Amino acid sequence: MPYLTQLAKVARRTGCPVTEVAGWKTRGHGPLQEVDGVVCHHTAGWNDMHVVRDGRPGLDGPLSQIWLRRDGRIFIVAAGRCWHNAPSLSLGHTNSRSIGIEAENDGRTPWPKVQLDAYKRLCAELCREFGLPVSTVKGHKEVNASKPDPHSINMNNFRRDVAALLRGEPAAPADDLSWTEKLVKDLPLLRPGDDNWDVKTARGLLNARGYLPEAVYAAAGLKEWLDRTGYDDEFVKLIKGFQKLKKLDSDGLVGPLTWAALARVS
Repeated sequence: MPYLTQLAKVARRTGCPVTEVAGWKTRGHGPLQEVDGVVCHHTAGWNDMHVVRDGRPGLDGPLSQIWLRRDGRIFIVAAGRCWHNAPSLSLGHTNSRSIGIEAENDGRTPWPKVQLDAYKRLCAELCREFGLPVSTVKGHKEVNASKPDPHSINMNNFRRDVAALLRGEPAAPADDLSWTEKLVKDLPLLRPGDDNWDVKTARGLLNARGYLPEAVYAAAGLKEWLDRTGYDDEFVKLIKGFQKLKKLDSDGLVGPLTWAALARVS
């Protein structure tokens, strides 16, 4: 497959502002073999397009074909292969077979709506251009076991919105709920006497990881347990860690009934 010199035209179909970084059409570590998927990242910094273009100590640039600024402007950085995902858990998302999008974010700051909208529109147009099913749009954290990005984005919901855009429908509007409100919304309501309510709680914690900041997990002592696939053996530790999380509920938005139920099974 030749260098992807159509990327700027594809990006402009999103309706978002686009900047072509000088030299992008010939920039890359050789051509891609195929385009089988898209990998979504955050940069872990600010104003760092130059890092995506030029690389960093120990890793030469380009590191991704696209850099997405926080204001929703799309920068086309490279047309060839980029070092954005290795080792990959998916054969369709290796550096030789996927397009990388590096979105400007320090890994903690909430995503601006304009940037998230551009992210989804860009993924939709890449799927359209290369005939990709939406299922091939993956977060870095889904195809590389050591990565957390893109932070706080539930990729299932993200793909749902990309699919809606491909159907010509508007993506679901981003909500303004705090992380504690989202937790209450998604965590099953627990009542004394419910069967398997401990399993429900653990499942809710695992699901919540899709949007709670990594920093919250680290502060609450939950990250180690949530990174594991099983929750039966780790359940008591999960709940004890969750009690620490209560201290972070400075807004008081998690209802007392929820905390009482969690305390009962700890």
